[in-house]
Amino acid sequence: MRYGYARVSTEGQRLESQIEELRRAGVDEIYQEKYTGTTTGRPVFKQLLSKLQFGDILVVTKLDRFARNTREALDVMQTLFDHHVGIHILNVGLIDETPTGKLIFTVFSAFAQFERDLIISRTQEGKKYARAHNPNYHEGRKKLYSDQQIRKAFDAHMHGKTYQQISKETGISTATLKRRIRDLSTEHCSVAEM
Repeated sequence: MRYGYARVSTEGQRLESQIEELRRAGVDEIYQEKYTGTTTGRPVFKQLLSKLQFGDILVVTKLDRFARNTREALDVMQTLFDHHVGIHILNVGLIDETPTGKLIFTVFSAFAQFERDLIISRTQEGKKYARAHNPNYHEGRKKLYSDQQIRKAFDAHMHGKTYQQISKETGISTATLKRRIRDLSTEHCSVAEM
């Protein structure tokens, strides 16, 4: 069987042109949904994937209708290959377990790695620039609780209260209390050794 999948991201967009292209491509059945591509939780797409069987072909008009990024496309393609299902992206071609299909899959894999490397490179460049130009730059998440709040919690702990009691009183999780108190103790020891 040849199954078509048509998707648009918003209610205001129309599916007709995709459906027409899929019909011209000779699909037997068309699944369609209006759902954002930024999530993998597309219910109709999941339903279609569960229906596909050995020898079936999934047909989409373009790669971006099929997956939100190259990594997701590769993951879905690998799952389909494992079940001996082909993928026909109308503006790319048939991707299956033939030598040509494997070549296309390999090219997609290379682009996925390139995409990941670019993201890492841009992130590192952004951090480097921020460290050099922003004196208030700080990596990681902003601390939810001030050092003063943690010191008060530490004092309470030193006066016999348990982490659980302090957590109930302050709303600070016990894991955060233990970590931050340990960090403060380490900083205090480092300063005392100077």
